[in-house]
Amino acid sequence: MHKRKIWAVANQKGGVGKTTTAITLGGMLAGQGHKTLLIDLDPQGSLTCYFGYSPEDAGRGVYVLFEKPDQEDVLAEQVCATNFLNLHILTASTALATLDRRLSGRSGKGLILQRAFRRLQDAFDYVIIDCAPVIGVLMVNALAACDHLIVPVQTELLAVKGLERMCRSIAMINKARNLQLQHTIVPTMFDTRTRVSHTVLEMLRAKFSEHVCQAVIPVDTQFRDACFAGAPLSYINPGARGVVAYHELLNYVESCCSAPPMMETEEIH
Repeated sequence: MHKRKIWAVANQKGGVGKTTTAITLGGMLAGQGHKTLLIDLDPQGSLTCYFGYSPEDAGRGVYVLFEKPDQEDVLAEQVCATNFLNLHILTASTALATLDRRLSGRSGKGLILQRAFRRLQDAFDYVIIDCAPVIGVLMVNALAACDHLIVPVQTELLAVKGLERMCRSIAMINKARNLQLQHTIVPTMFDTRTRVSHTVLEMLRAKFSEHVCQAVIPVDTQFRDACFAGAPLSYINPGARGVVAYHELLNYVESCCSAPPMMETEEIH
């Protein structure tokens, strides 16, 4: 039986490689023939800009989904194509930054994405959600809707502190869902030349060994070239060391992702 997989990429610290992770995984899955949807939940719209769309357009994208959560086909209507076969995007807008205030007091505000995905049926094999680096209504929606969470963590000391905050948020979501959210911690921006990268990697594996992926994403300047070209790096140079590392991550997540069944959960605040 076909089971759509929904993965969120999140961390409460910015600059750790969330958008690069979402784009690279999405590009590899699409390249393998899987119908893939990328969702940009960050008001800054980095993923949106990457594929040539503007986050200044508040009249479309994921924001509309939160404005009209009960409209039957609103999610499908807002999905945009990219220049790559099988790869689609639900764009962000700067207006997303106002949602915590706008949705204050609204019942069910933490479950809007989860309910919308049910109506999407079999349009996509994979949905990958790129989250803003803040715990709020957007991240809560992503964590409530996903069946696997990917947490990129830059291999530097401050990122470990951010990971501890993220783990507390995961515990909160688990309690609200009454369901254990599977998550994978991904060391990113690893620089083999620096002692701090090696030290932090050892810390991550010692403290979070159960959840740390063995794949380590290296510093790779070719990601910048791919961004300039507006294409996932796997389309430009499949043999790039960053792509090879993300392939290891993809295989790891696939192997440990058992995708719990979608179910109605209590409201998450």
